[in-house]
Amino acid sequence: MGGFFTAQTHSGGESPEGKWHSLRELTEDPAPLDARVEYVHATLRAARSDVPKRVAASVVQLGVVARILAPALAIEASGWGAVSLTGTDLWWQDDLGGVYPLSLRMTSVKSDLLDGAVSELTDLICSRYGVPSRALWGNIASAANSAAHQLATARPDLTEPARAVADAVLADHRVDGGNLYSGPGFRRRSCCLIYQATGARVAVCGDCVLGRKVRRYSAGESSELVDVRQ
Repeated sequence: MGGFFTAQTHSGGESPEGKWHSLRELTEDPAPLDARVEYVHATLRAARSDVPKRVAASVVQLGVVARILAPALAIEASGWGAVSLTGTDLWWQDDLGGVYPLSLRMTSVKSDLLDGAVSELTDLICSRYGVPSRALWGNIASAANSAAHQLATARPDLTEPARAVADAVLADHRVDGGNLYSGPGFRRRSCCLIYQATGARVAVCGDCVLGRKVRRYSAGESSELVDVRQ
């Protein structure tokens, strides 16, 4: 399914063997978070020197959230159980420049995937780097929908349960008002800001609200083609 779905597991009260750190450190100590943002910012500035740092911060948050949600969504959709996504139960190796290793603690109790590290990191990046909250929660929507899509592509038999788990994330009122649904018609109502790295508003992601023509879908309703730039 790809690197974002690869993860180890560990038991409660234990830490994985090797050079692992609790993800809570990323939300409590600004140094590793700042290092990741600086790395991404330098990479983006190599192409365009005036890219705001908050664009890099948004990219970092999207990457970390996607890394957390992908295996958690796959585990739940597959019926293998559930995982705890609190910062103390998530362990990672802080490797820059690639998909970082992740270890999850399995649990028998199903929990909200937005509890713990996901919301803590999102709140921190919002306050520390001035990224709009709506953009960051839109990133969470994109991460959930993308994980469901990739899982459904690899395992068509899990399409419906994957979308059900993603829809539970999208139903949160902080995620674009809780009115989005996963699937082919998914379109977020905010922007991750990455277009600012190119200076062209046409250089946007496939699910971005800034796309010229989009088709909006609502459950049980017909679609509507709209020009969001008008």
